[in-house]
Amino acid sequence: MPDAYRIMLDAELAKAFDVWSGYLDADTREDPAVRERLCSALESAREAAAAGERESARTKVAEMYEEAEEAGLRWAPVEPRPGEADRQARDYAKDRLRGTMSVHRRERLGSIAIHLSVATRRLLALPGLDPATREDIVYITARAAMALDLDHPVAARRELERLEAVERRHGLRD
Repeated sequence: MPDAYRIMLDAELAKAFDVWSGYLDADTREDPAVRERLCSALESAREAAAAGERESARTKVAEMYEEAEEAGLRWAPVEPRPGEADRQARDYAKDRLRGTMSVHRRERLGSIAIHLSVATRRLLALPGLDPATREDIVYITARAAMALDLDHPVAARRELERLEAVERRHGLRD
């Protein structure tokens, strides 16, 4: 089985490299000295990643976001919020996982993801849902999504069953 967590971390870097490359290749007419430093930092981060020094590469990318913000570069990428970063990384990781995972396993994970999405939407649409139950739904959904991201269908299925129990309590399931 592939190391899905490593694949997700690599996908985060690949996405950041693509975003920064696109920005730095564009003619934004922003501070050329800062852009030159960012180009150098991006190259350094890529070299670190290629050498297997992923933590160093991630640190360099984080520093790029900070430098661009401090310099007030209007068109520079901004660091995505955690949920958005995960969604973007998952998109990048799908291609990589597709080559290492059997069709049956991908279909199994996809099926769980669909059931999870439907159950979550149905529950969150309930009128008068109390805040504690809403928090439980969001928490269980996040745990299941993490299990799917880490290619762990047993854990994802267990979380889906917890969500189905909430559905039964609220009359959405027999």
